[in-house]
Amino acid sequence: MEVEKIVGSSYTGSKRFTQHNITTANATGFGAAADDYAERGIDLNEQLIRNKPASFFMKVSGNSMINAGIFDGDVVIVDKSVKPTNNKIVIAVIDGEMLIRRYEKTINKLRLVPETPKLSPIEVSEFSDCIIWGVVVCVIRCL
Repeated sequence: MEVEKIVGSSYTGSKRFTQHNITTANATGFGAAADDYAERGIDLNEQLIRNKPASFFMKVSGNSMINAGIFDGDVVIVDKSVKPTNNKIVIAVIDGEMLIRRYEKTINKLRLVPETPKLSPIEVSEFSDCIIWGVVVCVIRCL
């Protein structure tokens, strides 16, 4: 089983960001007409954070979710207030180890499924020490 490290921090809502208007690039030739519809700048906290007290940023280490578009070094936003449902990507803590996996639950079993053929799904038994810590709601990647 591949071991992953996920480093996290919480959003406290204490930082203020300055918003700037987005200027028109005019790559299509219609910039001047669209200038009348310019809006205020984009606040990434407003766009990406749904529930500030329950949201955390975590840096992903490992390749268990590459087929879901989550790569080593990406930052995921995790919302602890979102209920895990089938096919959601979750942060799970199993026997003290934090993992990122796809959530699959049936009537009598829970599976945490990686998005790479190199790893096997984890069948969570009733005797396992497993906590679903939160649901991944956003992925941030720098190019």
